[in-house]
Amino acid sequence: MNLGLAGKVAIITGTNNPQGIGATTAFALAREGVKLALGYKKIPHEYDESKTGFDGFDRYFKANGGDAAEVEERLRSMNAECFFVEGDVMDEQYVKLIFDRAIERFGKVDILVNNAADCDYDDTIETVTANAIGNTLGVNVRGTLLMMREFVKRRGENGRIINLSTDAAQVMAGQIAYGASKAAVEALTRSVAIEVGKYGITVNCVAPGPTQTGWMDEELTNSVLPQIPLGKLIAPQDIADAIVFLASERAAMITGQVIKVSGGHAL
Repeated sequence: MNLGLAGKVAIITGTNNPQGIGATTAFALAREGVKLALGYKKIPHEYDESKTGFDGFDRYFKANGGDAAEVEERLRSMNAECFFVEGDVMDEQYVKLIFDRAIERFGKVDILVNNAADCDYDDTIETVTANAIGNTLGVNVRGTLLMMREFVKRRGENGRIINLSTDAAQVMAGQIAYGASKAAVEALTRSVAIEVGKYGITVNCVAPGPTQTGWMDEELTNSVLPQIPLGKLIAPQDIADAIVFLASERAAMITGQVIKVSGGHAL
């Protein structure tokens, strides 16, 4: 199937975890001939190096605290046209910079994938801190909105914006600030879709279920699996496949939608 993506240019944020959704989406779009401007930010966490050889928070923290060298090496092996820009999507100057660099290098930006996200791991209503609220909503809402605004400013004839939410955004006890931020992203998706339809830009949102990006150890996996009707964890490739479709010409009349890729979790 020809998805009409060859020669398109995409900006993807949150791409330094080789097992992550951002990196996997970059690989998937590269296979379709898309040129890539890739953003990432190193997020420091303490971790035990001896535990980074298998899935769990230590592996995940190490990946998110590092640079994008491994992702870049794989893309180069695919002969992908790509470059990386390190920075923070909460910073307006960084947002302008990555668009400037993409347009300088490739001449345009056709696709935006807002994958960068922040979350606190002690995020109940009784424990959440003001700092965690600021960081979580700052990256997930402010950053997404700034990236969308810049995309619309730099728009070409048409365009695709794909935001990332989470399948339980509407009811996410235990992750209060994170859930609120993703519910806001879903609301932004619908509202911005209405505003920019006149420019031929579609705006959609992919809401992953429990996705193995390196953070789920065996114990956590076993506790989550009974909640997934299809009986297996979501793979990053599952999310990437949905993003590639929404970026393609095949999805030209789909806009303002939140698509759960969750195996039936959190329906």
